Amino acid sequence: MPRPPSRREGGTGLSIYALKPRFQSILRPLTAVLARSGVTANQVTLAAGIVSIGLGVFIALNAPARWPFALISLWMLVRMALNAIDGMLAREFAQKSALGGYLNELADVASDSALYLPFAWLPPFTFPWLALVILLAVLTEFAGILGPAVGASRRYDGPMGKSDRAFVFGALGLWAGLALPMPDWLEWLMPLIAGALVLTIVNRVRNGLAELQGALPRE
Repeated sequence: MPRPPSRREGGTGLSIYALKPRFQSILRPLTAVLARSGVTANQVTLAAGIVSIGLGVFIALNAPARWPFALISLWMLVRMALNAIDGMLAREFAQKSALGGYLNELADVASDSALYLPFAWLPPFTFPWLALVILLAVLTEFAGILGPAVGASRRYDGPMGKSDRAFVFGALGLWAGLALPMPDWLEWLMPLIAGALVLTIVNRVRNGLAELQGALPRE
């Protein structure tokens, strides 16, 4: 399960992820109740992934109807809470496992892809740009996961990490769901997100290498 970043982590790419410790402190009492009730981290991970994929399919099937996109903004908030809860269940209630590590990363990538893809049917966005954003989002997480493989920590550097993407697509879903105007200049949003994702990949690789060289502290 994800670990909180070190103080200097992501120094070249700030991320909303830095707020996660505060978010966790709010959710810790609920997490304790779930643990006493027998809920496991893997169950939370799988539930969040299944709902995310189902919601993405539902919105895509109803596109270009606008109101279903509002569900993305609501679900992004719930999903962020579930992601924090499954991590705390794993770390603080002795539920950490190798299977959980696989489920956590795979479910997140699948969920993100399913929730981003419906925007391809929402003008002025287009399928090629959404496909590129999804591909770069996957590579961004891959770059973070590779940290431990080379002897560094799991990297969460921004500026367009998972939490940042949840904020952007959640806000965009709310805007669309409220039937607010979708001006043509919004077509440039996906290219901007793609550029930010490329920068995020560079930051994660560069900071991972810097960590190995002692320029950044380990977690």
